[in-house]
Amino acid sequence: MYYQVTAGSFSAVAFLIEFQMDLYKAIQELYAEKEKLERVIASLEELQRSAGTAPVLPKSTGRRGRKSMNSKERLEVSERMKKYWESRRKTGADDRESPEGQES
Repeated sequence: MYYQVTAGSFSAVAFLIEFQMDLYKAIQELYAEKEKLERVIASLEELQRSAGTAPVLPKSTGRRGRKSMNSKERLEVSERMKKYWESRRKTGADDRESPEGQES
């Protein structure tokens, strides 16, 4: 990775060489770290194997979310909502009858 350098710019070449050396050093340090991590992982896997079986995961507490309703419960909800919407219609009709601009 060399670039054509004009006369008098020796520092640019020195910079490139130093950059390449720093890059090489960083790569070597990363390889060393990778080897260290691989050794640690191997030792942890060995500990796991020597400990016996795989760890027991906690059992699921069941289905999450909304419970299902039987037909009787659906009917009760239906009646309750009919009453609710009927009352909303009545209060809405009262609000529409009042003149605009006046609050009750």
